[in-house]
Amino acid sequence: MSVTPRPFTIRVPDPVLDDLRARLARVRWPDEIPGEPWRYGTDLAYMKSLVAHWRDGYDWRAHEAELNTHRQFTVPLGGIDLHFVHEPGVGPHPMPLLLSHGWPGSIVEFRRLMPMLTDPARFGGNPEDAFTVVAPSLPGYTLSFRPDQPRFSVPQIADLFATLMTDVLGYARFAAQGGDWGAFVTSYLGAAHADRLVGIHVNLLAVPRDRGAPAATLAPDERAYLEELDHWLREETGYQAIQGTRPQTLAYGLTDSPVGLAAWIVEKFRAWSDCGGDVERSIDRDTLLTNVMLYWVTGAINSSFWPYYARQAAGDGAGRLRVVPEGDPAPPARVGLARVHGPPPVDGDEGGWALRRARRARRAGRGRARVLSRVPLKWGAPTWPPNLNGGPDMAPQFKWGPRHGPQTPNARSGPGNPCRSSTTPPTLVAPRRKTAALLFLRRHVSGT
Repeated sequence: MSVTPRPFTIRVPDPVLDDLRARLARVRWPDEIPGEPWRYGTDLAYMKSLVAHWRDGYDWRAHEAELNTHRQFTVPLGGIDLHFVHEPGVGPHPMPLLLSHGWPGSIVEFRRLMPMLTDPARFGGNPEDAFTVVAPSLPGYTLSFRPDQPRFSVPQIADLFATLMTDVLGYARFAAQGGDWGAFVTSYLGAAHADRLVGIHVNLLAVPRDRGAPAATLAPDERAYLEELDHWLREETGYQAIQGTRPQTLAYGLTDSPVGLAAWIVEKFRAWSDCGGDVERSIDRDTLLTNVMLYWVTGAINSSFWPYYARQAAGDGAGRLRVVPEGDPAPPARVGLARVHGPPPVDGDEGGWALRRARRARRAGRGRARVLSRVPLKWGAPTWPPNLNGGPDMAPQFKWGPRHGPQTPNARSGPGNPCRSSTTPPTLVAPRRKTAALLFLRRHVSGT
């Protein structure tokens, strides 16, 4: 392919920032229903505190400069200018790795992770484990958005990323990782472009949330899971319904009001993180605001809703991975595979609920990309390199929290506090876990 990426630097015009400050200074606050904070949505007192910091303490230029320390590019693909970070690995044979974020995320989520992947020796690791990281902004999201540009469904995003990695950047084979919509994109890559994939790692399984067997035939822990699934579908999926049916109507308010936009996004980060009810235990407020800023200054929130609408318009189940029961033969070519064992069994522990049934990394038939749906890691004090002993058949303890499905209440959870408490320092959990998982993919799947 003859297209050449162009270097890119984030530079938000001063008038855009002046307009933002003016809007933050004249917020028209709603009232709040009496009751437990966060019970009915984003807490009013928290939003007033966050907006005060946004207006008087947050320094966008400092965070803009930090983002610009990463090597950024844009390239004309699929009728848009696709934005991506391209960080070379520091090691003898860095493996190309595609990182895909989701909604309402951005490349901000990868800032701390990328140095651990590209330069493991800097953190006490082995330089032979280095990755060359490619982290695009999803088409229609933040820096990959211009008004009135084409919209992209998940399969179209995956095809575009395959073109970026192989035809533009020249990586004949690469690994891929994703969460949220990025997990759907990554799963589709493994199904449709298996010849290009070394392997994939996802932290969300793109399979239907169906009830399976009748409750009377299930064990108590499986029935408990289904009860929590019902709660999750009833209480935590409203955003999917509105974004998947009337995205344009929602976009007027969130495009015009920075406070409305922040409230819509921050509530999800609180609900989907291990924060014990306090979102800033897991994600500091400057990081939250930097992510919101990328949506605000680009005006991309409406376009970011499109994958929800595309899935809804395609019909229930359309475009999803096929679920293959254990023991069934491998599917025909170009069909995604996720092997599951019915509703996930759970055992209680002090940190929440854990899946304890082994998920084995296995080939999904000839020509398939290898899928690691769970990674066998033991976690204690944050050390490097992570513990990768035990091999691919060891049963992991996977926390099943609100981001990917229901979760049992504990001392810190409840109607107004959906977050799970964690004994591991929250500022260290995500980058270390994801880094270790990807190292496992490199060592045990690629054979390097």
